[in-house]
Amino acid sequence: MYVINDSCISCGACEPECPVNAISAGDSIYVINDACIDCGACANVCPVDAPQPV
Repeated sequence: MYVINDSCISCGACEPECPVNAISAGDSIYVINDACIDCGACANVCPVDAPQPV
């Protein structure tokens, strides 16, 4: 599973890349829910490396 850390700049690049719609806008940063399948598509497009595997 991936999580988005505090370096997120809320650019939204990750959300449309998720094949299972596990990413959504949170209060201050984007968040990844339990539907995450560890594909890493979000991490590949993030300009600040905010999505990280746990």
